[in-house]
Amino acid sequence: MNTTAQAARWLSDPAHWAGADGIGNRLAEHAWLTAVCLIVSCLIALPVAVVLGHLGRGGVLAVNVSNVGRAVPTFAVLVLLLLSPVGRYGEGPTMIALVLFAVPPLLTNAYVGVRGADPDVVEAARGMGMTGRQLLWNVELPLAMPLVLTGVRIAAVQLVATATIAALAGGGGLGRIITAGFSLASTPQVIAGALLVALLALCVEGTFVGAKRLAPAWLRGRTG
Repeated sequence: MNTTAQAARWLSDPAHWAGADGIGNRLAEHAWLTAVCLIVSCLIALPVAVVLGHLGRGGVLAVNVSNVGRAVPTFAVLVLLLLSPVGRYGEGPTMIALVLFAVPPLLTNAYVGVRGADPDVVEAARGMGMTGRQLLWNVELPLAMPLVLTGVRIAAVQLVATATIAALAGGGGLGRIITAGFSLASTPQVIAGALLVALLALCVEGTFVGAKRLAPAWLRGRTG
């Protein structure tokens, strides 16, 4: 029996789905961690990006600074946080590392989307007497929304894949299945854990794609 078949057999074993260490619980932990970090990242990145895009000031610097974070491995950030006083706060270091990892695509896409709003439409709105706030909420943000949501999708998929590092800090999630497989020298379990992470990422991607198809035309980037 090859390794792939053994991994499939491991996944099909009901005993591996039940209990605190079972696939069901680890999957729920992974989804929860991903969702919380995505929400926090959106709350941090999107308001900054939207305001800077509207003002047209400081956005390039903010985007470049956030993109520098992509060059720093998330695992390295996690290790540094674990060695700092923050390391005493449970899943705090993991969540901070993941949030920092998710901010760049959110910030970049939202800023580019707002800043790249059709100038003719923006000028027409100004000519109609719209205030800066009305212009942002009624014109620029709707035009930028497709690109904003693309950034959210990218961040969500990246978080699903990267949240496995929580296991290295003693947290939960599907990464625990992979690390347990390494500890037991069980290659099928390691492969099974990796497959679960990949499938979850594909499900998240598919959910966003499906939601976009069902969304109103302006969310899909169409004006007619």
